[in-house]
Amino acid sequence: MAKQSTLPGKHRALAVILIAASSLLPFAPAARAQGRWAKAAPLPKTSEEFSCIAANGKIFLIGGNPIGDTGSPRGLVQEYDPATDTWTLKKPMPVATHHAAIAEYQGKIYVMGGAVQPTGGGPNQFPTSNAWEYDPAADSWKALAPMPSSRMAASAAEVGGKIYVIGGASVHPGHKLVSLSPSVPHRALDTNEAYDPATNKWETRSSMPTARNHAAIGVVNGKIFVIGGRLAAAYLASGTDTDVVEQYDPAADSWGTAGLRMPIARSGMGWATFQDRIYIAGGQEYDAHIVAAIRAVEAYDPASNQWTVLPTMPTARHGVNVAVVNNRLYVIGGHLQGGFIGGEGANSDANEVYEFAGR
Repeated sequence: MAKQSTLPGKHRALAVILIAASSLLPFAPAARAQGRWAKAAPLPKTSEEFSCIAANGKIFLIGGNPIGDTGSPRGLVQEYDPATDTWTLKKPMPVATHHAAIAEYQGKIYVMGGAVQPTGGGPNQFPTSNAWEYDPAADSWKALAPMPSSRMAASAAEVGGKIYVIGGASVHPGHKLVSLSPSVPHRALDTNEAYDPATNKWETRSSMPTARNHAAIGVVNGKIFVIGGRLAAAYLASGTDTDVVEQYDPAADSWGTAGLRMPIARSGMGWATFQDRIYIAGGQEYDAHIVAAIRAVEAYDPASNQWTVLPTMPTARHGVNVAVVNNRLYVIGGHLQGGFIGGEGANSDANEVYEFAGR
């Protein structure tokens, strides 16, 4: 026979309400993982806002942007070989770009959109529709059909041989393209456009429910997950970080919420997918009281709809470049402060490696 509660009636009712309410929360305590951090060869050329991807067992950092809108984007291509712990400077981008979306398919790297500097100079936050294919084996670039829309700070992922470029920021529809800033009217985007490398053509797909930029992205079992990011605008001063996780099914061209929000709402983080989990590292928080880079590292498992908290990375950074090669999570570069605090001197050359326990 079950033991009767000794709580007074009104307290029993309150307990039932609290238990029921807790089951409706969009988040839950995350499990904790074991592993350890190590150091690898530092990044030779530091900068803000690289685009990062792993291809053919190596890691590529592409782009770069000086702090301050009047400097020219760097257009760098830096290749890191984990097997030899060495860096190599490769052929630069044909058009120097920062905040570009990036994806890998069949050993080729696809770099989509981002921001450029207009001909003749001026603010370098000018959204572009440029699309490029980089072949690491040949160290060569090829121009592709441009995106239907011009945008920066979007996220890209490959599913079924197509590259999906989702979200970002640009001017309001119908407005003339100009360089973005906190004082220039612009918006976060819900845009979803798919590129087919086989036909060199673009297709407009179902819009993302939550318009955002600077978001993480990952693919598990043919589904795309867009995680966190910045709402409303591209800039910390006028945007708001989110913890929303949304799932896109390219086969059905449909969206839904993943159910469980990320543990820490943020933007400017790095990400990579490994063994059906999406890893999120670093990022920044901004509100009326704090502007800060953070050390958090978390993994999202879509199968269980749960988050796991990993040991924090040694160096707090936002704008970090993340990739997984040979069962190791590499967190490279980034900025040691939130926003542009500290200037160029706060750009980090750290190359920190998380070694998974028992994998």
